[in-house]
Amino acid sequence: MRKLLVTGGAGFIGTNFVRYWTARHPDDVVVVLDALTYAGNRANLDDLIEAGRIGFVKGDICDSDLVDDLLTDHDLDTIVHFAAESHVDRSITGPAAFVRTNVVGTEVLLSAARDAWIGNGARKPHRFHHISTDEVFGALGPNDPAFTEQTPYAPNSPYAASKASADHLVRAYHRTYGLKVTTTNCSNNFGPYQFPEKLIPLCLINALTGKALPIYGDGMQIRDWLHVEDHCRGIELVMESGKVGETYNIGANCEWANLDLVGSLCDVLDRKFGADAHLRERFPDAPAGDGGSMRDLITFVTDRPGHDRRYAVNSGKIRRDLGFKDAISHHDALEQTVDWYLGHESWWRALLK
Repeated sequence: MRKLLVTGGAGFIGTNFVRYWTARHPDDVVVVLDALTYAGNRANLDDLIEAGRIGFVKGDICDSDLVDDLLTDHDLDTIVHFAAESHVDRSITGPAAFVRTNVVGTEVLLSAARDAWIGNGARKPHRFHHISTDEVFGALGPNDPAFTEQTPYAPNSPYAASKASADHLVRAYHRTYGLKVTTTNCSNNFGPYQFPEKLIPLCLINALTGKALPIYGDGMQIRDWLHVEDHCRGIELVMESGKVGETYNIGANCEWANLDLVGSLCDVLDRKFGADAHLRERFPDAPAGDGGSMRDLITFVTDRPGHDRRYAVNSGKIRRDLGFKDAISHHDALEQTVDWYLGHESWWRALLK
């Protein structure tokens, strides 16, 4: 039985991981630590909290006394570290918050873990698992091979630089102190509970409410799109079978240009609206509710500074060494994501107030 501290567990990927893990490991202890900034939402976990399935603490990962107390009071032996400022646009306008949370916060967690698990002669079984991003590797040209775990770091945004710094700290704590760590670098995630500033939920909700679907530049920026449940499955594999000190890329081998992805999202919505009169009544401002197409809302806007053209990760290592496989096809994952947002209107409406 593990006793986990999940940082950022009320955010998008953290929420999905907590739900995935508690369903798969019902006997484990799970304590969520989340500062509940704009993208963290306690309501994502209310049912698990009220049922006593997990503990929840509102707090900052930079609060070293709080982190120390949590590890000691709950006798925790595992940290799964999701907590991060993650929106590139916000990092461009306010990089200091990214350095504080992503760099300083990670160091606070590592230091607390070292003291609790290997300090003063202690040799407690433990694992510190750190979730990172493909953006630490920089950008790819159109014909470049995908990032591997050996690709040199070359971050191009304050967000990516802060995550790269955190990755280096995790590695250093393993090499210097012997802390048992693993790291995963994932590609772009999508799925339930994603905050509506990210591309898929932003465009989905804007389409439903008849607002413009903003596409940076020419829309041909390419990303490898990974359903969040497959990401959680990969993290589980690394935590259970991954080699201590190693890094594993988790991707779906599914590269899509932003414009093509948004177009496919529009097509899914158009089809659903065409088959369901109730949807047309619920969302009267949507073009598809009046015989039009959601594609009519696509609007090209000025590209953001330093916008990386392409990311893609080679996930051969985790597939070869740990047997990772995608369980959800991209088409089904996009369909399921649309269905989730259509079925949870009250959830996303509350975030727009």
